[in-house]
Amino acid sequence: MTVARDEEAGRSRQRPEDEPGAGVVTAFGRQLKLLRTRAGLERTEFGRRLGYSAETVASIEQGRRIPQARFIERADEVLGAGGLLTALKEEVGRAQYPAYFRDAARLEARATALNLYAVFAVPGLLQTEDYARAVFQMQRPLLPDEIIEQRLDARLARQQVFSRKPAPLMSFVIEEAVLRRPLGGRKVMRESLERILLTAQLRHVEVQVMPIDREDNAALGGPFTLIDTDKGQRVAYAEVQDDSRLYTDATKLRELEARYGILRSQALTPSESSAFIERLLGEP
Repeated sequence: MTVARDEEAGRSRQRPEDEPGAGVVTAFGRQLKLLRTRAGLERTEFGRRLGYSAETVASIEQGRRIPQARFIERADEVLGAGGLLTALKEEVGRAQYPAYFRDAARLEARATALNLYAVFAVPGLLQTEDYARAVFQMQRPLLPDEIIEQRLDARLARQQVFSRKPAPLMSFVIEEAVLRRPLGGRKVMRESLERILLTAQLRHVEVQVMPIDREDNAALGGPFTLIDTDKGQRVAYAEVQDDSRLYTDATKLRELEARYGILRSQALTPSESSAFIERLLGEP
């Protein structure tokens, strides 16, 4: 079965409250306000105990800002909610992502293995904060500042997968052009290359570069990710122009698995790739 995701169509015409996922954020805000008022706490005092401003608390209660996991956990503790707030943490967390990526984000967070082919930009899991911010800022139509910060927080939170126990096996094949495209500026790109090198040293991570001068490329159809779920299922994810698809059909999966295997054989080895990135860092 192939599952299509096209919730982002007409995004520029949507109001924030129309965005899928807004309902759980609104419900969380109302629950938070109810528990806070029952506890007899003003927003200023409640925010002080959590380490947040009264304005931030108000934004969350009104459903205008998506709270981070640390806020939810601390609020549950301060209000003695007994898990009523933390029970919503996963659903609230998913609302941070654009609609077309939410299902993939859920699978990625619990994956036992990830195999990713990057064509246009450094993969989100490998991006630095400055690189990710630059990517969001250059998106057209322009994203509001608060949405940029929300998606930036979500992207950086995804990178916790690297320190998860047990660690998932992770493989990245990245086109050379991606590593030479200075999105955000030369300094930002240099920091991104350094991040990739450091991540490639992790025992459960392999990074390979696909050189521009290769005469063969098995995946000219575009980027994709193979995800091995914690349920023992393999799923493929592909995205283009804010439209995405999750593939579970066995025939399609075999095709993408074959492509990825050939890609890895065509690309530089992990050690050759690290040496290649080091040479890029040495270029003026």
